[in-house]
Amino acid sequence: MSDNDTKKPTGDAQTPPKGAPTDTPAAKIGPEPSNPPAGPKMDTPPAAASGPTGTPPPKPAGGPPPKPQPKNPGFVTAVVDGKEVVVKPGTNMIEAAKSVGSEIPYYCYHPRLSIAANCRICLIEASNAPKLVPACQTPMAEGQVIKTTTPKVKEQQRAVMEFLLLNHPVDCSICDQAGECKLQDYYMKYDYRPSRLEGTKALKHKRKVLGPRVVLDQERCIICTRCVRFMNEIPKEPQLGVFGRGSHERIDVFPGNELDSNYSLNTVDVCPVGALLSRDFRFKARSWFLSATPSVCTGCSRGCSISADWMSQDTYRYRPRENEAINKSWMCDQGRLSYRDLNVGRVLAAQVGRGMTARDTVQPALTRKDAVVAAAKALKPLVGASQLAVLASPLASNEDLLAGLTFAKQTLGVTTVFVGGRPQGKADHYLMTADKNPNRQGLALIAKGLGLSLKGFEELSPAINAGKVKALYAVGTEVPTDAAAFAEVAAKLEVFVAQAQNESPVTAQATVLLPASAHIEDEGTFTQQDGITQRFRKAYPSKGDASPHWKWATELTRELGGEAAHASARDVWRALSAKVAEFAEFNWDKASPPDREKPGINPLPSGADGRPPGYREFGAPRVRGI
Repeated sequence: MSDNDTKKPTGDAQTPPKGAPTDTPAAKIGPEPSNPPAGPKMDTPPAAASGPTGTPPPKPAGGPPPKPQPKNPGFVTAVVDGKEVVVKPGTNMIEAAKSVGSEIPYYCYHPRLSIAANCRICLIEASNAPKLVPACQTPMAEGQVIKTTTPKVKEQQRAVMEFLLLNHPVDCSICDQAGECKLQDYYMKYDYRPSRLEGTKALKHKRKVLGPRVVLDQERCIICTRCVRFMNEIPKEPQLGVFGRGSHERIDVFPGNELDSNYSLNTVDVCPVGALLSRDFRFKARSWFLSATPSVCTGCSRGCSISADWMSQDTYRYRPRENEAINKSWMCDQGRLSYRDLNVGRVLAAQVGRGMTARDTVQPALTRKDAVVAAAKALKPLVGASQLAVLASPLASNEDLLAGLTFAKQTLGVTTVFVGGRPQGKADHYLMTADKNPNRQGLALIAKGLGLSLKGFEELSPAINAGKVKALYAVGTEVPTDAAAFAEVAAKLEVFVAQAQNESPVTAQATVLLPASAHIEDEGTFTQQDGITQRFRKAYPSKGDASPHWKWATELTRELGGEAAHASARDVWRALSAKVAEFAEFNWDKASPPDREKPGINPLPSGADGRPPGYREFGAPRVRGI
């Protein structure tokens, strides 16, 4: 360390060059002239620098202006495009302008990532700066006036767009980002001019496979470095870097490595262009054909808030939705891909008789009424008997469990419930939990409120083998052990009434099988591991003859002589949630996330970077013929 490293900076960026003007005599460089010019003669000596009483003279009127006093103490008050804005200290110009309806375009900025300030499209005019300043990097100052629509700013935005599009391929017709691409949006708004490039565009790798779930088109990349910063700062798994220089600069994985993080698909979300793409979603659907519904991920007990993108009666992808208390703006890859169970392997029709015989013989089509009558007829002789058991799945919603367990207690006379669900899995260091069931906490709270005791699933098979349990009513057929092994045990049951979402070896052993709706096909709530209850909305009608668990339980109650007048999940909540003390403060109606774009009000941005959520279609899906 040199002596200069410990010196306090004086404010001079560097030593003045030779011959530079200066007011400090000691800083003069070079010899004094041998015959200096004579200065003006003074008839009288200069006056003393003091007043009549020896006091110092008054300060000149010049000098820096006094620091403005805050108009709103504790906050910063400024003006954006003629509108007064009051923000917290440290708020950058992009967020401040957004609060009063002024849009400052940006690519590299993300509110949850560090500031890079390298795309330069957010440069705007500020009253306390001689040049344009980057709005993402500059905090608001007291009394500051910023302008975002002046000719100078607009020309800067146009020039940046022309620069970014200089080597960008015109892939919009085949690009998955089309319809939710910031390059498209900003080109139409800030540039809208033909290219002036006379030579050929720089060519790069078009299909660089970064890992098992992400592919990179390097030609489309604008080097905003969002993906690099995300991997470094959020999951703290630095697997991406910037390589090369100039027009040949590119994003890539480090040599000998791949992008295999459980959070790799978040890089697709934060990418403002079509450079990073999901290998699962690629070339499957156009964003303008998709509708988005606010929902909850059922991949684990974290319960991340999501937007489910769907078309007709198929779900195409999950995207994270902003929730500061749970998942902020992110979600894991495992939960993101759990949507597949909504589309394939579904139980779509009721069935009476075990599945093995159903494959060998032609079964007549059953109506809903026939299926309910058959289930009630099988369960009626066992009401109140010790040989009857109930299996509840923590994948069912609170409304499903409230109705199902109330039916089990009041109509079937059961006091103990066995807990099914998915087996324990692997947790990670950030969001994903080992418990792969979204509503285990809700099941525990509901059982406690209804006065039911819970037993582990491991106790059910021995009870069936010993003949203590001869009949089983199941709200969901997910089991935490090998499904084929439990199916062999379930074959010994005399009566097995199962409400199931997906086919499995267990559903094949049901004597009466009732098709259950997925959570995306109905409204309801989940209670995640920390006790936070969340609403989710209905996306599209149930597939086939499927109905929610609560509806099957309501119809069985009526068929067995009980009283149940629930016509919706909301009715179930209003009628039965009062029995659970932990649900007392939850307002089912007010907790509902907005389900569509309202006229004159922009929809809330998605969890990543403000992509349009895609509210295109409501009510029953339409067949488009595509």
